[in-house]
Amino acid sequence: MKGKLIDVPRRTLAGLLALLALAGVIMLTAMGQSTMQPLPASAPGREFSAERALRHLERFAAEPRPLGSPAGDRARTYLVGQLRAAGLDVAVQRAIGANSSSGLASFGRVDNVVATRRGSDPSGTLLIAAHYDSAAVGPGASDDGAAVAAMLETVRALGAAPLRNDLVLLMTDGEEDGVLGAEAFVREHPLGRKGGVLLNWEARGVSGPSLMFETSRNNAGLVSTFAAAAPHPRGDSVMTELYRLLPNNTDFTPLAKAGFTGMNFAYIERSSRYHTADDSIANLDRGSLQHHGSTMLALARTLGDADLPALAADHDVTYFRILGVMVTYPGWLVRPLAVLALLAVAGLALLARWARLASIPRIIVAAASAAVPLVLAVFLAQGLWEVLVALRPAYDGMGGLLHRPMAYQAAVVLLAALALLAWYLPLRGRLGLAALAIGALVWPAGLGVLAAWFAPGAAFVLTLPALLCALGGLAALLLPGAVWRVVALTLGASMAAMLLPALAGTAFDGMGLALGGVSALVLALFGLTLLPLAELTLPALSLSAGLGGGSGTHRGSGLGIVVAAVLAVAMTGVGLATDTFDATNPQRSHLAYVLNADTRVAHWVSGDADPTAWTRRYVSSRDTGSLPAGYARRTLWTGDAPAIETEGPRVAILSRAGDAIRLRVRAGKGARSVTLRVERPITQVTAGATGLTPVTVSVSGIRANTWPGEIRFRGIPAGGVDITLRVPSADPVRLTAIAETDGLSAVPGFTPRPPGLVASTREDGDLIAVTRTYDLRPA
Repeated sequence: MKGKLIDVPRRTLAGLLALLALAGVIMLTAMGQSTMQPLPASAPGREFSAERALRHLERFAAEPRPLGSPAGDRARTYLVGQLRAAGLDVAVQRAIGANSSSGLASFGRVDNVVATRRGSDPSGTLLIAAHYDSAAVGPGASDDGAAVAAMLETVRALGAAPLRNDLVLLMTDGEEDGVLGAEAFVREHPLGRKGGVLLNWEARGVSGPSLMFETSRNNAGLVSTFAAAAPHPRGDSVMTELYRLLPNNTDFTPLAKAGFTGMNFAYIERSSRYHTADDSIANLDRGSLQHHGSTMLALARTLGDADLPALAADHDVTYFRILGVMVTYPGWLVRPLAVLALLAVAGLALLARWARLASIPRIIVAAASAAVPLVLAVFLAQGLWEVLVALRPAYDGMGGLLHRPMAYQAAVVLLAALALLAWYLPLRGRLGLAALAIGALVWPAGLGVLAAWFAPGAAFVLTLPALLCALGGLAALLLPGAVWRVVALTLGASMAAMLLPALAGTAFDGMGLALGGVSALVLALFGLTLLPLAELTLPALSLSAGLGGGSGTHRGSGLGIVVAAVLAVAMTGVGLATDTFDATNPQRSHLAYVLNADTRVAHWVSGDADPTAWTRRYVSSRDTGSLPAGYARRTLWTGDAPAIETEGPRVAILSRAGDAIRLRVRAGKGARSVTLRVERPITQVTAGATGLTPVTVSVSGIRANTWPGEIRFRGIPAGGVDITLRVPSADPVRLTAIAETDGLSAVPGFTPRPPGLVASTREDGDLIAVTRTYDLRPA
């Protein structure tokens, strides 16, 4: 099997055509991830109309409605009225919701809207859930107003005829403060303990397709129903596996833990608007609302009339979408496919050895060295983010979710290419193309085996590209004729082109540039699968038949590295020039007002790394020594502020016995929430209020960068709450109570932000915080 694969001009043309074909596959895959066209109000009555849903959204989601706010009350009144008008039985569940995390106990008085419609012959309950509260600084038109409006339009489209199964619409309160409403529902409401099939709806952006990104365990029946019923199903099992590993949660989390089986949906594009004032109706993509609602309606009809117990399964399935087709296969097939991919790569290595294209030692060296571009790609992408934050500190407050990230994303792509070239070009003459190409496939195949055992739903995105590329390589070695060899290699790489760039794009949307290394790693893995085709376009190494064995030295190998580096720098410059802040794409700024009611000394505070000119009107110093005890968290800017007349929080010590301290806490007139910071770790907290069942949570760990123990109560009743905390010490304990009121307009001298600025997503921003400090001593 000697001789050239193909002469240089034809070889280059073949390589370019192959790469163009793969680029076309990538584009078709991206186009297949689009949303739906929004339907007008004149659409047929049985169909979901985004315009009809939008009319509801305009009635309740034009202003922020955090837990316990008057706007939340107004929204709830509207939703209850609409559900009753639709013929459902509606009740408002009032309870205390609770949650805990490291050093923190969170509570809130929640008002869940629970609407029911009895089924004609129920086999179970279908629960459709979304939350009607929003973040404190934005109207939450997408998060989660769009889903709530979609629920109203879905009920209308279902009509008056009952479904077979019981239908429950759950509009929870307090999701933004720690899924408090959902927690209270499963703990206290009879329907929360009954179980059923759950459809939960969320958003982490203002655009994009409605993705089914999470399922309960043993999802085979649910996924098959979703794939068959949803008009344009989107999502894959990689998202499900990754989300199960993350600490994030939604209302789906407590509901699934309580025994509901189900699916979780969200759209995640243009996530720079998430939890800001720009999560507004004006910025909402109507196609995303349509996709949310059409999927909700289709699943409501299908599951509403299904035999729900028949959906039970004993395994998960792998599911993903390729060129408009939803592919699923059972969990038992994941490990055999992963092993088969590894065997196919091994077979390719043996055949290349038999054909004298590469030695086994060279393949082993190539496989070991292929770790270099993977690690280097991650390092370069994360380094790019550090450079961007250094050049533009305002990016840090956006968590990597930028308004116009396309140029920066292109820079990450180029940095991944740079990492690959820096490894590949110096070695291609020493080890040869065959050894490098086969050694490179060891990584997706090997990682696929690891995923098959530890995250089986994610294995396909590694296993299938490795398997198809290996099979393409085997065909290229066995087929006669250069053209057929190129075709085989191209077809082999097509699966990688359909899966890996799309995964990198999803990582960009969901994680942003702050974790750009994830996308860079995926792109580097994709690049490893392209080596034989990319080699066809590179200047002349003497290529042998089949995959081609390299010989000689390529003097210009450094040119590709330089070009990739220059282009990456250029795209970074383009990003800095184009992703500027303006009224349409505003910068975030943090500002709060803090009054020490004990000393009557007030300060403005800002947690911005580099305060804007507007913020610097209020803050000018890094001095935090004069702030109330326990208030300062991380580095803050401060400035003098006028003291306002306000009632402030009050804490009465009802009793202290051993490690248990019982308090009566009031936030004061107009305050929506109270936070208690304790100078010692806390292990358990119980919260109760008049007419509401007390709730106890255990707390472990300590809060970072502040006093180690913290208790929050959102939506605090005017009469106050009873708090019992356990501190593992009989010594005196200092406690700082912080009463929090939304907005800063009550402070003399405050002027609203100019266009081009919005409030940051920090939980302590745009608040009037009034503090009092207490010494809790044994009786």
